[in-house]
Formats: sequence, structure tokens, C-alpha cells
Amino acid sequence: MVKAVAAGVPSLAPFFNENQGLGRDAQVRVQTAHGGLQQGDTPGLYGGSKQPTICDVARLKEFLTDPANERKAQAWATALSLTTAEIPDYLGRLTPVLLRHDTLVKNHDYKKGKAVPFSALLQTGIAILVDERGLPAVKCSCGNPLRPFEGDTTRIKVEFDDRNEEWKGYEKSSVVAVRPAPREVEQLALVDVHEPDRGVNRPVGTTGEDDTTFDTRERRAVPDLAGTTFGQASRQLVGTGLAAAFAGGGLPPDNARVTASDPPAGTELRFGEYVTLSVAGGATSGGSSSGTSTPPRSGSGSDPGSSGSTRDPSGTTPSTSSPSSSTSSPSGSTPPPSSSGSGSSGPSSPGPTSGPPSAGPPSSAAPPSSVPPSSDPPPSSAKPPSPKDPTSSSPPPPTTSSPPETTGSPPTSAPVTSSAPPPETGRPATSAPSTGGPTASTTA
Repeated sequence: MVKAVAAGVPSLAPFFNENQGLGRDAQVRVQTAHGGLQQGDTPGLYGGSKQPTICDVARLKEFLTDPANERKAQAWATALSLTTAEIPDYLGRLTPVLLRHDTLVKNHDYKKGKAVPFSALLQTGIAILVDERGLPAVKCSCGNPLRPFEGDTTRIKVEFDDRNEEWKGYEKSSVVAVRPAPREVEQLALVDVHEPDRGVNRPVGTTGEDDTTFDTRERRAVPDLAGTTFGQASRQLVGTGLAAAFAGGGLPPDNARVTASDPPAGTELRFGEYVTLSVAGGATSGGSSSGTSTPPRSGSGSDPGSSGSTRDPSGTTPSTSSPSSSTSSPSGSTPPPSSSGSGSSGPSSPGPTSGPPSAGPPSSAAPPSSVPPSSDPPPSSAKPPSPKDPTSSSPPPPTTSSPPETTGSPPTSAPVTSSAPPPETGRPATSAPSTGGPTASTTA
């Protein structure tokens, strides 16, 4: 159950008196995202405005450091895994933005001296503060702390009420949850919510006074990403002003090998449009792996007003560092498939569905008689596709019954034991780790 929180509606249990104008929400048209999970540094994920201040960070800092509000400050800091002494420095690293998507978060009310968490859906147009990895951190109008949503975006039931009635443009399939960028970002690439042709580069930790602008209509070419890792590819896309998309049961590991992109290299797209990466399997240091090949999908996932960018990609040079994890990443959540619409066009022809040899042996052996159906050589690192992702381009599942060992010849002369076994029809999908949350891959 998720509680709807509409733009402009005061909280019933705020940390900060909303009548004092700490933050101001805006009327913003909801945009369609490419998938239920978005990384915090995705170009155009958040919006900006010419208004100098949508969130008075200095005022919130003054309130939380006032000895008279010590009890509230303690509850506020605890919700964000901070000490009260860390509050001023933490607030100084936050950046005000406007939501361009209906966004799932873990919100907090202030009740009986404590921060009481609840799952919430914040409406597009709500002003929030985000941290240096692009995660929602504070709801501006009331000062309530925010943490990442811990559930499955495909299994929510939104609770609307008399104060927060279902808003125009609400679509369950367009709801997003934000996952942290794999490293701290230097600036956020925003879209002006009132003038979509105007892009805004906002340095992290600033409130708008140091903004620079760019033309979102200018197009830029998709780089050649085949052969890079998913982490490297997504960082290149962010530096180019394009968004990395993925399908399947969750975020691919940072070291997964990219086999193709859709649209292909050289295609010119507008700022914030999505490029879907197909990846082969690759295990992370934590033991999780992604063996499901990601099918290409339409690259037209951005809103009609978002186009190519001239923003300076400084600070976005691809890094070869290993995937980093964030303590703020939800634990135990199962990332949903990329099920939301991505513009007017549908899925395109699948890209490569097989990858390089397996990075590691399978955890269990399949019966010797189990062989993949005749087709291209099976990817040895492939895992069974997520049951939630009917569009997966992984090889079709084997027949539900094993062929008798005494009849016929095997479809291939290669010994079955020379490659990883095909997926068993009864095995559960394991494309997303059961604990620790997915490792986000894109950064600026």
C-alpha cells in the first residue's frame, strides 16, 4: 500500500510548518519514463525552473540547528542515518529540483517525537532536495526526510483520499523509483518544467544561483558502446546527455558486457532520450549476476519537449572503477522489469541474445539430457529470464519434458557439459539480487 501525496497539499504531520514557505511545488506535466527504475544521474530525470528558490535550504538548516527544535532534529537525522552534528554539512550537499515523474519514496511523518516511515507516491511537480547521488532526500514544503522506496514498483496499490485525490495524468505504468548513481555527481542536467526547450545544468549543492543553460533541442549521436561494460556505457551516455535504459528483472551489474544498443551507434537523439543497452551476463564481486540478455527497445523514451543537449560533459568521463554500492540503496527489494512505456514507438527488433563465455560456473548442474533448442549457440552465462519480463530476448526455454535418452541424437555434437546448463523450467528467476538492492550503473 502506497499513500498518494499530491503537489501543493500540506502534510498532516510535517517536521516544518508549511505556512512559513520553506518550499514551493509547481504544476508540471507528468513525463513518461523508460522503466520503473531510474538512476539518480539520468539526464532530464528532474526539472528546474527560472524561479531563484524552490526550496529554502538555509531556512531548513536554521530550523534544524535551533536548540529549541532539538527533538525534531534528532528524529530527522535518525531517519537519514545521520547525527544531529552532521545535519548542516549534509544539507549543504543537497540540491533542489522538481519532480518530472510520479515518484515512489519512503516518506516520514513527525509523530510523537519520532519520524514515522510510510511508502508514498509523490506527484510530479513536488519540490524536493536530492543528494549527491541523485536520491530524493527531503520534501521541501514540509522538510520531511525521504529515503529510497523499498518495494516492487510493479506491485503497488496507491491509496488516494479526499485530500490527495487521484490526479490528472496518473498512470501506474509511469511511476518510477530512483536508485543511486554509482558515484557522486558534480552537476545535475535538468529540464525547465515551464520551457522544455531550455536545459539547466545545476551544480550539486547549489540552489540555482550557479545554473547554466543549454538547448535541449540540439541532437547528439549515440556513441559506439559495444564491448564496453554496462557501467562504462551508461557513464558515456550520461556525459552525452542521453539516458541509459535496460529491460529485464533489474539493473545489470556494472561489469556486464554490452553487446549492442538500440538505437545503434551514430543515431542522433534529443537530450534525455533513452538508449537501451543489451548486455551479456557478468557476475559482480557480491556474487550476483545478470545472465539475461537485455532486448533492445525503442530509444524514444523521453518526453516530447526534451531534445539534444549542448551541456558541458565535464566531470562525466567514463570511469573503470568497480561498481559501488550505496548505503541508501534499499535492502531486500526486487527491482521490477522495465515495464512502463517509452514513448509512442514499441519494441524494436531484438538485438544480440548471446554473450561471451560464462564468467563463472553455474551454482547447480542440469540433467545431462537437458539441451537448448536448436538455434544459435546458447550463451553459457545465461540465467533464466525473469517471469515478469515477457520481452526478454534470452533464448526460448527448453521443452518442459526431457527427451528420452534412448531415442534420437542430441541436437548438437558438443558435449552438454562443455557449457553452462540451460535454464530449468522450474528454476526461479535470479536476475535481481535478493539482498542489498541492485547496483546502479550510470553516473555523471
